[in-house]
Amino acid sequence: MTLQPEKIFLLDGIGALLSAFFLGVLLVRFEAVFGMPKSALYLLASLACLYALYSLSCYFRFSPRRRGNKINTNWRPYLRGIAMANLFHCCLTFGFVIYYYAKLTPLGLSYFLLEFLIIIFLVRIELATGKKVD
Repeated sequence: MTLQPEKIFLLDGIGALLSAFFLGVLLVRFEAVFGMPKSALYLLASLACLYALYSLSCYFRFSPRRRGNKINTNWRPYLRGIAMANLFHCCLTFGFVIYYYAKLTPLGLSYFLLEFLIIIFLVRIELATGKKVD
């Protein structure tokens, strides 16, 4: 499955904003319900904010409205960059889940598993789109 690169950047940016909100606001507020310590949540939320900034700036940079109707294939390294950053986020989250496993509640485990699955699905689309031939 592939999408237009600018749509992937937009999807990734919006998803990162949602993730930052959930991690940095909701899960922090309900730490006892999810079990992940605030320090880990703030770190993950900060990374998600950086990824949102990166992805949304790429969206505006490579948007057809911005570039006119010119074909711009320079987006590939940027798409691979956010895919690798997303994989790093998954690895870091997985490490936190292992480290804090005893503190996590079933709801906390479910949240992080769902986030992991969504990000891995997005990374697969990003990498497939980066490989496609125009």
